Amino acid sequence: MISKESDDEMKEQEFILTPEGYLELETELNELKTVVRPRIIKDLKDARAQGDLSENADYDSARDEQAQVEARIKELEYKLEHSTIADAGSKDIAAIGSTVVIVYDDGEEDEYKIVGSMEADPFENKISNESPIGQAVIGHKKGETIEVSSPNGSYSVTLKDIK
Repeated sequence: MISKESDDEMKEQEFILTPEGYLELETELNELKTVVRPRIIKDLKDARAQGDLSENADYDSARDEQAQVEARIKELEYKLEHSTIADAGSKDIAAIGSTVVIVYDDGEEDEYKIVGSMEADPFENKISNESPIGQAVIGHKKGETIEVSSPNGSYSVTLKDIK
């Protein structure tokens, strides 16, 4: 949906994306421009053909959808233009784009992909580079024990593997 940030706040931002995240945004932008936008234009033409626009719900609906789509296109174009693509590259040091396996003190293991904040999705085990664990493991090597500072207190994890 449409971001609630003002244009001034957005102008100061730099977005960090993995190559996959960049491709997803490009794909969405292409879909909006080549499929959704032409469909909305056709819907507007069809609604205009029905006559009186002042009481035409189809026309109002198409105009609302057009406004949302145009705002999303503008937002995506801006984000793609102002993004940095982070590729983990080396498997020796954890970085944005790395998939890491961490072991908690209780022996529980988790695997996370470290991504920029726009791509973070805990349900897919994609954590932001700005999250406590993301911040803690970036720059560390396999086998290191790292202190993680979180709002609920500190704890340590061991970086078992970097993929």
